[in-house]
Amino acid sequence: MQLTRRAILATATATLILPRLARAQDNQLTPEAVYFDPDAPVLGNPDGDVTIAEFFDYQCPYCKAGHPDLMSVVAEDGNVRLVLKDWPILSAASIYAAQLGLGSVDMGHYPEVNHALMQTTGRLDEDIVDAAVATVVDPKEAMVSFKQSRAKWDGLLQRNQQQAAAFGFGGTPAFVIGTKFYGGVMDQTALKDAISTARQG
Repeated sequence: MQLTRRAILATATATLILPRLARAQDNQLTPEAVYFDPDAPVLGNPDGDVTIAEFFDYQCPYCKAGHPDLMSVVAEDGNVRLVLKDWPILSAASIYAAQLGLGSVDMGHYPEVNHALMQTTGRLDEDIVDAAVATVVDPKEAMVSFKQSRAKWDGLLQRNQQQAAAFGFGGTPAFVIGTKFYGGVMDQTALKDAISTARQG
């Protein structure tokens, strides 16, 4: 499903992906690859009965605008597993932010750093990213942590990119929930409907 900027601004649309997720030979799009990458950060309930995979970019204003609704629904539901798929496609600052975010995983502060970066406004640059991250951890230490596990994180970012390309995503945010993928911003109603649909099988 190719996304246009207009489509991203609109309510998310769903496309059935069950045939693709069912094809074991398509290694990038198996449920295990999309939902259970061992290196991908997970928020919400790690044992939840529904998994949401969000492909996002810290530079993306639509990702940031929809983030409060996403986190509110995950918290309110209590049985949703949220897999965050960094897909830094918009700028060099996107990549830098993703690196510091992932670097914070091994420091034990990913949820807080992710939240801080999602709170930024306007166009990102390294100074803005550093200032946001610094509300939680030292940005230099986060970068050192990233570099110490660079092979792991670079591999994760590459897999995220390959999966996004395989799905045909044209922009962020993009979501995979149950047997469907959704392109564009999802408000609380859309998220709850998608979760309900996933639970119904």
